[in-house]
Amino acid sequence: MNEVMGSNARIYVAGHRGLVGSAITRRLQAEGATHLILRTHAELDLIDQRAVDAFFAEEQPEYVFLAAAKVGGIHANNTYPAEFLRDNLAIQTNVIHSAWTHGVRKLCFLGSSCIYPKLAPQPLREESLLTGPLEPTNEWYAIAKIAGIKMCQAYRRQYGFDAISLMPTNLYGPGDNFDPQNSHVLPALIRKFHEAKLRGDREVVIWGSGTPLREFLHADDLADAAVFLMRGYSDEQFINVGVGEDLTIRALAGLVAEAVGFEGTIATDPSKPDGTPRKLMDVSRLHALGWRHRIALREGIAQTYASFRTSSAAG
Repeated sequence: MNEVMGSNARIYVAGHRGLVGSAITRRLQAEGATHLILRTHAELDLIDQRAVDAFFAEEQPEYVFLAAAKVGGIHANNTYPAEFLRDNLAIQTNVIHSAWTHGVRKLCFLGSSCIYPKLAPQPLREESLLTGPLEPTNEWYAIAKIAGIKMCQAYRRQYGFDAISLMPTNLYGPGDNFDPQNSHVLPALIRKFHEAKLRGDREVVIWGSGTPLREFLHADDLADAAVFLMRGYSDEQFINVGVGEDLTIRALAGLVAEAVGFEGTIATDPSKPDGTPRKLMDVSRLHALGWRHRIALREGIAQTYASFRTSSAAG
């Protein structure tokens, strides 16, 4: 590792058991990081401001990856709007403020592509933030993440705190949440097709029309980008992180069926919500900085399904 965030640096990964945090932790461990600071939710409740401040005072991390968040798909966002807004605001406010208070050298805040207006021009450019209404099905989470971006910018402007923000596209990979009610579309499809194959079903019905377009980035690629930007980028302008390519939900279902080995038919249920019609990231800023994704979607889905099968999630 180079001098910025070298192998002996004290690095705190908030949310290290989640999809993003675990990928960042794996990446840092693979590089030989010797002072990773990790806490489970039971050990440190990031909603508790006093506990967070005491943690930073004691551990004195030099670098922070803020990957902790309350996350979920359309159903979870619609069902728990107060928790999605309250908990995410509390987590990021406590961590960012305590990081600045206790002299952290640099913080990387992880947001989400849902920050963009529902009908923003495609592909989504960073300049489109706050130019129109949000997608109603996830506006609570989106508003919290927008506040996180603005908090990083405000602390940079007022205090000179080196906080950067990354906005990843839809993520997937080992360690994802495969819960049938509260997961995102790709892990939900993996579980649905796996269980259909076990039952010998002839048909799988997917939510919505199947026509919305989505982009998917492997969590290990996001981790690579996060480490890359932590070392080489410092500006209040947040950066989109994605692959710059998308596909329909129906085509995605086909790739999942292929990975799982499901040989039946795929039907759609237009009575269920579609969410945003398209969500493709403009990643020209990231490409200009010298980073591109490495893991192809077909390969990544096969790897994620293999991980699902070996985990307790498969039942």
